[in-house]
Amino acid sequence: MTAVAEIRAPRGARAEPARRAGTRNGSGILRTGALWIASALIGLAVWSFLAWWYGPTTIASPAEVWKAAGELADSGVLWTSVVASGQRILLGWSLGVVVGAPIGILMGRFNLIRQLLDPYIEFFRFIPPIAFVTLAVVWFGIGETSKVVLIFYTSVFIVTVSTIAATVAISENKLQAATNLGAGRLQIMQTVVLPSSVPGIVTGARLAMGNSFLTIVSAEIVASEHGLGSMIWQARNYGRIDWTFVGIIVLGIMGFVFDRVLRLVSTRFLGRYGVK
Repeated sequence: MTAVAEIRAPRGARAEPARRAGTRNGSGILRTGALWIASALIGLAVWSFLAWWYGPTTIASPAEVWKAAGELADSGVLWTSVVASGQRILLGWSLGVVVGAPIGILMGRFNLIRQLLDPYIEFFRFIPPIAFVTLAVVWFGIGETSKVVLIFYTSVFIVTVSTIAATVAISENKLQAATNLGAGRLQIMQTVVLPSSVPGIVTGARLAMGNSFLTIVSAEIVASEHGLGSMIWQARNYGRIDWTFVGIIVLGIMGFVFDRVLRLVSTRFLGRYGVK
């Protein structure tokens, strides 16, 4: 019995740190939640003060924005705008990632391809998408294609540059080791280059997502009946500054949600490649 007790005691001792760690994690979550709530309350207080100080014609108060959001939601304008903008962002951004990642890998691995395409990448990535709004409408019409093309344009170069940086940074020791083991070019691309480039691709995708939200407003201002950008522009025409605040806040919430989902999905399915 003494021997059994001596064996069981360490198990209980090992379980105690695990329980303490769980308690600390729970306390950390509660503390983080409390800080978020406190931060939100402070932000609302500052917002309310500024609205009172400058007046409703300059800054809409939280109460006015909440009321305007209810009006837009009841009329269906808000939900239609959210869905329209979300679809355009996701489609254009996805195309940018799908096209930009392979181009970045090829440019990072093959010097000839990089020399051929680098002047175009460096030229176009410094031209803002808003400069092409008129041309996009002329070339692709006033439908969805012109908006998606502008989102694609703002995404593809960011993903490409980030992927190039990740590919170029791959250790030569890894490449040499794969070569010494008899791996061919295709095998090296599949087993070394692509897995090592995944964190850079994800980083570029996240940055591109942010730029997509920056572009969607200018893309929807011209020739668009639905979308958050169109809603913000109509608010200007009707003198409804509270609608403008609703559109801005909804864009921020959508961006936060999209980025969180992207982080969770990439960490869950690509964590083995070093994505955090």
